[in-house]
Amino acid sequence: MTQDSNQPAQPARREFFKMGGAITAGAGVAVVGLAPATAEAAVDTSATLPYKPKTIARVKTMKVNQPVAFNYPDAASPCQAVKMGTPVPGGVGPDNDIVAYSILCTHQGCPTVYDSNDRCFKCPCHYSIFDAEKAGQMVCGQAPTKLPQIVLEYDAKTDMIAAVAVNGLIYGRQANVL
Repeated sequence: MTQDSNQPAQPARREFFKMGGAITAGAGVAVVGLAPATAEAAVDTSATLPYKPKTIARVKTMKVNQPVAFNYPDAASPCQAVKMGTPVPGGVGPDNDIVAYSILCTHQGCPTVYDSNDRCFKCPCHYSIFDAEKAGQMVCGQAPTKLPQIVLEYDAKTDMIAAVAVNGLIYGRQANVL
């Protein structure tokens, strides 16, 4: 195949890909150069409302494997705290054995019931089961996620536990704090 002397020389296939790769890499470096130099330079536009602490119970009045009902972060959010009797993930208190969860099933929002024999929360509507000893993990059923865990704090001076936040989104909400 002969090349017309009036036509510019075509690069070989290998040279074409080398040039294309170099141009792409250069464009990537240029775009990265537009990013803020530090994380502090970025503006935080999120709207985070603070949780209000709520006292739940005195630890010495709680019985092992007996749920204590309360509402958090507002009156429309039923929750239960349980003293498990052995240390558990996220547990507080002198023995790190007290946990709390929103009892609204993450499938369709039915209130779950704590089963003290199985040490789990069970949904009577569609039979999802959540393990109270493993951070509310979904064991079986149709629920897409674990139960939202209520973050608790323990005050050794007063022997009180208080709800201070929620890990996870309470069923039916776009935000936990309204």
